[in-house]
Amino acid sequence: MTATQQQDQQLQRRLQQDSIQLGGRTIYLNPFLYWRRFDSNTDRWLREPGQLSEDQIVANRSRFYPELDWTQLEADQVAIRDGAIEMFLKSLELISTFHPELGSGQMLEVERKMTITKKRAFERWVDKALKRRSRDETREHRRFERSRFWRAWWEWIRMDTTQKAVVPIVMLMVISGVVGWSLAARQSACPTLSLPSGQTGVR
Repeated sequence: MTATQQQDQQLQRRLQQDSIQLGGRTIYLNPFLYWRRFDSNTDRWLREPGQLSEDQIVANRSRFYPELDWTQLEADQVAIRDGAIEMFLKSLELISTFHPELGSGQMLEVERKMTITKKRAFERWVDKALKRRSRDETREHRRFERSRFWRAWWEWIRMDTTQKAVVPIVMLMVISGVVGWSLAARQSACPTLSLPSGQTGVR
């Protein structure tokens, strides 16, 4: 089997996981396959976790994760699975919007296959999105702290009391530098005594 044939088979398997045939139509389960039909607001709504209310997420936990005991999960695992539930709800809403002809039974088929084939993919995607958000927030926090530090330092420098205290210190440093430089220059100007070469031997 050639590399091209292997790639074709992988693509076919991926498309089978990302789609379902209903009434002679191909319905995509992967919400990102509809991106050409998105506007910028819909794209942002889909890609950013936290767009749906917490009550809406919690109410659908048993619907998409009936096997989980949520009290046994760590906080980060809860966040990932809540994000996956949000992706399920958003995807179903997009599918119903782009395929208004689908009935409730057909939408139930879509949901069942999506739950089986897309759960791990949604969890991985949400995990990456949450880590990216955490990095961005950390970077922004550091930038804000640097900006606040330099702003506070500049305001301190501009205070009258600071300037009254700093000017004498600066003048003292300048005077000390000039005195040190002049002493060094004076020492280097003094000639060193050297004996004639004939007088260096021991008699």
